[in-house]
Amino acid sequence: MADTGAPGRVVSINLCTDQLAMLLAAEDQLVSVSRIALDPRVSPMADEAQAYIINAGRAEEVHALTPDLVVAGVYTSRDTIAMLRRLGIEVQQFDIVHSLDDVRARILEMGKALGQEARAEAMVARFDADLAQLKETRQGGDAPRAALYYANGYTSGAKSLATDILNAAGLRNAPAEAGYDWGKLPLEMLAMLDPDIVITARRYPGGSRAEEVMDHPVARGLRGQGAGMSDQDWVCGTPFVLRAVRDMAEARRAYDAGRPDAAE
Repeated sequence: MADTGAPGRVVSINLCTDQLAMLLAAEDQLVSVSRIALDPRVSPMADEAQAYIINAGRAEEVHALTPDLVVAGVYTSRDTIAMLRRLGIEVQQFDIVHSLDDVRARILEMGKALGQEARAEAMVARFDADLAQLKETRQGGDAPRAALYYANGYTSGAKSLATDILNAAGLRNAPAEAGYDWGKLPLEMLAMLDPDIVITARRYPGGSRAEEVMDHPVARGLRGQGAGMSDQDWVCGTPFVLRAVRDMAEARRAYDAGRPDAAE
């Protein structure tokens, strides 16, 4: 790689930085991504990740890769980050995303870290154009009330990327309107909110007591108009969130089609 001031060898040790780096890095610039990048349940780029050295986020293995730059999340192991910095390795940490505006910001931030500003600006322009098109085609009229309901009864409420995704698709976040932020939504409260659409996470293989709450008769009854979400499109603030917007827009259309007045 030509000496342009950009880091020549980059290692990512976080799922979200994995994706942004794979999307923006120049050929041979990105050396390694985290092992979570191989998991198709949470990584939309699992196939692409196979082209890189896989790391488990340990300081010793990262050091052995002789990186010029390590990209990580703000919640990556403090001990790992501290050790890498003591070894003289530059580490840049990226914050989690709370909105669609943050998606744009993280793309540009990664572009700057990699010395790939032009690629990042082009990606943001495509992101904005695709998002605008999705918003233009969303349904009009009163927005249905939706509730996200995950394993252990968790939900995403106010000031979350999930709320922005729902709004972009023409839906309202019922728990957010009731004052919930991120955290557990009691089953009784879900029943009292009586949302038009309940959006549940897709199940992981095998049995899980944490997921059993989504099969409670109350939740099943509310899922008469339900939808599923794929973790890989919602977990990280990347352009893949637009797939989540498309899925939720489709859920909105399905709900509207099932309304008693739909044929009128």
